[in-house]
Amino acid sequence: MAAIRPLVSVQPLEGDMATDSPASVPLPDVLKAPIRPDVVRFVHANISKNRRQPYAVSRKAGHQTSAESWGTGRAVSRIPRVPGGGTHRAGQGAFGNMCRGGRMFAPTKIWRRWHRRVNVNQRRFAVVSALAASSVPSLVLARGHKIESVPELPLVVSDSIESVEKTSAAIKILNQIGALPDANKAKDSTAIRPGKGKMRNRRYISRKGPLIVYGTEGAKIVKAFRNIPGVDVANVERLNLLKLAPGGHLGRFVVWTKSAFEKLDKVFGTFEKGSEVKKGYVLPRAKMGNADLGRIINSDEVQSVVRPITKDVKRRTLKKNPLNNLNAMLKLNPYAKTARRMSLLAEAQRVKAKAEKLDKKRSKVSKEEAAAIKAAGKSWYKTMVTDSDYAEFENFTKWLGVTQ
Repeated sequence: MAAIRPLVSVQPLEGDMATDSPASVPLPDVLKAPIRPDVVRFVHANISKNRRQPYAVSRKAGHQTSAESWGTGRAVSRIPRVPGGGTHRAGQGAFGNMCRGGRMFAPTKIWRRWHRRVNVNQRRFAVVSALAASSVPSLVLARGHKIESVPELPLVVSDSIESVEKTSAAIKILNQIGALPDANKAKDSTAIRPGKGKMRNRRYISRKGPLIVYGTEGAKIVKAFRNIPGVDVANVERLNLLKLAPGGHLGRFVVWTKSAFEKLDKVFGTFEKGSEVKKGYVLPRAKMGNADLGRIINSDEVQSVVRPITKDVKRRTLKKNPLNNLNAMLKLNPYAKTARRMSLLAEAQRVKAKAEKLDKKRSKVSKEEAAAIKAAGKSWYKTMVTDSDYAEFENFTKWLGVTQ
C-alpha cells in the first residue's frame, strides 16, 4: 500500500517524438495489492524444486564382490568379508555402510519426490505480492538495487524501447533512465562459486540487476538486453516469480514499458473487475486500508458507537480460609481472638520459665559445693559396690550366681 499514487509518469527516451508534456498512465490495482512475504517464500521454495534433475547412486554400488560372513566363533564381527588371500582386500568387511568400499546407507533412488505442486491461487498471490513490492522504493533498496538515480518507482518508459535491437543501444537506454548503476553492480559482482558447484556447470555466481518487462509479443527488446549480465527480460503475460523475487526475496527492480504497464489491469484485473486472462481470478484485498490502528479506534465514527467506559467495577470477594486468616475466623468465632491471645501468653510464660531453669542450671558452682557434690557421689558409689549390702538376700544371691 506504500506505492499508491493516482498517476505514474512515462519516461521519454532519446529519439522519441517531442510532446508538450510527459505522458502519464494510471497506477494498476495489482501494484496496490497486499504484500505477503510468507506466501512468496513458500511458493518460491516449492516451485524452484521443479527444475531439479533426479540423481541416485548405482544399483550395484558396494555389492560387486562375493563376500560372505565368517559366522561366529572366530573372534571377529559377522559382517560379510571378502574371500581369497594374498592381498590386503582379502578378509576385509564388505557390503555394509560402515565398510570401506561398501554401499551407502539407504542409497538414493531416482523415484524420490523431486517436484512440488503449488496451488494456482497461491502462485498468483505470490506474483501479485512481488509486483506490489517492486513498486515500493524502500523494499527495492533493501534488496540491494542501485536506484538512487532512477526518476521514480514504478519506472515506466516509452514503447520505443521495444524496438531496440543492439546491446550497445540497450546500455545507453539503461544509462538514460538511471538503471545502469544497478546493471554494473551485477556485472562487477561476478565471482567463482564456492564448493562442488564449480564442477557442475554453475561455476560463476552474480547478483541480479533490473528486470525489463515488455508488452508486445515478439518484440526485439529480448535480443538487445539478454546479453547484459544481471538483466532479465519478461513478457507481462508470462511473469515468473523466480524472476520477480529471486531467492524468495521481495523488491526486484522492474522497468516497465508503457504497453506492459497498461496491460496489468487486463492480466490481473482490478478490485472492481476480474481478470480477462485468468479465468475467475480476483485481486486479493488488504485486510486494512489504513494501518494506523490507533487513529481508527480514536476516530469519531468508531467512538460514537462503542459502549461507554464502565466506571463502577464490581469485584468478587475472594473467599479466605478461616484456619489461615484471623479476620475470617473472627467473623465466625469472636472468641478466637481471646483464645489466640491466651495461647500466646501461655507460650511466652513457658518459654520464660524454661529459660530461667536453664540459666539456673548453667550458673557457676563454687569450689566448696563442687567438692561436696563429688564426695557425695563417691560415697554413693562405694555403697553400691559393697557385696555385703545385697549378698545377704536370697534373690540377689541367685542373680549373682553365688552357690552355698
